[in-house]
Amino acid sequence: MRTGALTFFLILSTISLMAQFYPPSFSSEIKQVKGNKVILTKPLPKVGMSAVVIHNYGSELKAISSYLVYDGASKASLRQHEPIIHAELPAVKPNLKVGDRVIAGYLYRTILLLAPDSATYSKITSSTSKNWVHPDLYALFLSKEGDQIPTKDNLAKFASEYQVGLIYIVKKGKGMLYDPISRRYVGEMALSGLPKKGQFPFYMRLGKIDSGWFSREATGTYYNMIGNIR
Repeated sequence: MRTGALTFFLILSTISLMAQFYPPSFSSEIKQVKGNKVILTKPLPKVGMSAVVIHNYGSELKAISSYLVYDGASKASLRQHEPIIHAELPAVKPNLKVGDRVIAGYLYRTILLLAPDSATYSKITSSTSKNWVHPDLYALFLSKEGDQIPTKDNLAKFASEYQVGLIYIVKKGKGMLYDPISRRYVGEMALSGLPKKGQFPFYMRLGKIDSGWFSREATGTYYNMIGNIR
């Protein structure tokens, strides 16, 4: 195989792998509702994806009313997560209804990357066109919350407040996509050239996360800490 053809093949392979890694946005509808369990008209791309339900309030007014988590085989479960606030809508939340539109992977183009160092961060963010939320913003959020390390709870709260769809977490030898709403991993890809040790708790341009006067300073290593987000 000639050099030019080999290069073209490698580019196509990389594009294909990236497309499989990032779950696409996808539309379906509610076919059946039974309690907090839902049947969809079409299965979603990946198990564990969160999805928003678009409810029709009448008079052509539609808005996000609920979140679902895809369980597989066209089945989904209602997620108790506060949807985007719409001050102009009634305070009473509607029940899920047959025919409501479902959008999976809502805001998946907006991603927070937790990486071990600046080189890894730059390499990943330059490899694909996404809306990358800088970890400095997350570090400031943790300081405001009084936390020092990432947890499922503060990731979910940060994602909700800053409209983040996915958390890209660099672990040992791999990158993983974490959906903070469903609290499930929805993508995994092998990574090479990672540092043996990382900046604790994650790469950011701030010196440290100030979590309050009376808190004990967090200790540990990047890979051990990030591995606890399961």
